[in-house]
Amino acid sequence: MLKFLSLFFISFSFLYAQIQNYPLTPQNTSSGKFMRINILDVKKLDFNQFDGVAITELSALAYHEGKNENENILYALSDKGFLYHFDIKIKNNQIKSLNIKKALPLQDKKYKKLKGNERDSEGLVVVGDSLYISFERKHRVGLFTSEGVQIDKVKIHKDLKDKDLFRDSNKGFEAVALSELYGIVTAPEEPLRGKNKHHTLYAKNQTWKFKASGSITALEFIDNHAILVLERAFDKSTLQLVITLSKVYLDRCDQDICQQKILAQLDSNKGWMVDNFEGLTKVSENKYLMVSDDNGNRFQKTLLVLFEILD
Repeated sequence: MLKFLSLFFISFSFLYAQIQNYPLTPQNTSSGKFMRINILDVKKLDFNQFDGVAITELSALAYHEGKNENENILYALSDKGFLYHFDIKIKNNQIKSLNIKKALPLQDKKYKKLKGNERDSEGLVVVGDSLYISFERKHRVGLFTSEGVQIDKVKIHKDLKDKDLFRDSNKGFEAVALSELYGIVTAPEEPLRGKNKHHTLYAKNQTWKFKASGSITALEFIDNHAILVLERAFDKSTLQLVITLSKVYLDRCDQDICQQKILAQLDSNKGWMVDNFEGLTKVSENKYLMVSDDNGNRFQKTLLVLFEILD
């Protein structure tokens, strides 16, 4: 009996350890409120494998609200070309549980697994039972089923069709967002050649510019005209990492430069225990989840952050 109980508690501890609380804010900080956001909960994810698939390098999120809390799905992408389904429960501003249910390889229309540069999936948005996915190295946006099979290609802005304008083959579409008003909106990780100080957001037939604070890693619409932008700036010489969240107003632009509001800048040199944040998704009226990509590196972490926008 004692042996059985020991095994039970070991198994329970292993399962529980898959999500653990994590101190993202600087030491001696008593509140999650900072600038114009409020950090509600932070979990470090330590999932190992599921059906033989490593759960690592999470680069994008998309939240699907079910008819009840038991049907809520958190979709996540790996930049190795895998789509994950998680059951998630959020209650009282806390991430109560997160359980992996599926790990699926992305496939083309002929049900062949995407390989090599074809599989570098980075951006994700859910619409109904389908998913829009953006890719970085062979930059494109595709429509996929929720099981990871491609349905169609998405037409992108003409300026994005010339691969020679991108700064690097690995500076493609880290992010994608969807609006009923503007349609699919995406952006290169870094501005195209010759456009150094401003990022450009691209819909099929429209563009918007705003001042850059780093590399774009995620986009999510806040409302019909405002979009939430996640940027990452890393200084290799000092190892300083700054994560910036901005609100960009697509309907408030002067000479093609749009108004923006910095919501938060989380600076590792100021005590923030940040990592390589690359994914965003909206979960309710003003609440969002943000995830970091551990790059498959044991010295980095997969962090899931629940926060709200205060302004």
